[in-house]
Amino acid sequence: MDALLLATKEGRIEVNSKMKSHRLRSIVGWLIKKLTHTTFKGVENIPPSGGILVACNHMSRMDIAVLFLTPNRPDMTALVTTKYLKYPLLRWFIVTANGIWIDRDTADFSAFRTAVEALHEGKAVGIAPEGTRSQNAQLLEGKPGVALLALRARVPIIPVAITGTEDSFSKLKHLKKPSMMVEYGKPIYPPDMDRSNREGQLENLTTEIMCQIAAMMPEKYHGFYANHPRLKELLAEKKTVTSSD
Repeated sequence: MDALLLATKEGRIEVNSKMKSHRLRSIVGWLIKKLTHTTFKGVENIPPSGGILVACNHMSRMDIAVLFLTPNRPDMTALVTTKYLKYPLLRWFIVTANGIWIDRDTADFSAFRTAVEALHEGKAVGIAPEGTRSQNAQLLEGKPGVALLALRARVPIIPVAITGTEDSFSKLKHLKKPSMMVEYGKPIYPPDMDRSNREGQLENLTTEIMCQIAAMMPEKYHGFYANHPRLKELLAEKKTVTSSD
């Protein structure tokens, strides 16, 4: 059996798994291709190597599967809430995918350190800036954890907009193929950490990440950021580029 290391607030836990991550990736990819209409867009924005923080919106457990299939990055892992430990199949999937468990109800420094280590090792680490799953598919306010992680690890952030997963399981139950889109935006390069204005810097970077995600989504998903000036700027820029093309 292959030993996998998981990070929890108690530290790293060694768990045995019969299946390796790359094998799971192949199986999940085959299932997604057969059972859904899933499109990956903006793949050229994903660096093929080096540590990157992949920041996506979160509205379904299906998001974990499609994020795991991020093109060009077989080393993809993610920070996943310990609340999913109670679901045996999902727990097995996350263990096999080398997931990093994080207790979102506490300041989980162990998970944070493990994520920084993974990024320094050149891995791709997924994270949901909202900190929880949206119940209505609309964007929630982003939490500063993603910005802090990027600043500490000094790695680029790839904003990712996932749409169509909110009713994916319902459609599958009725033998319908859900149409899902995963769009990768251009890398956001965090500035050097400014300890004299730490909170302001974290807030600004978090807002930029979330608005970049929102700009890739249809209006109905904009939620908390629907009227944000930065989102309006990005949409105007996008419209200008589209018009010039």
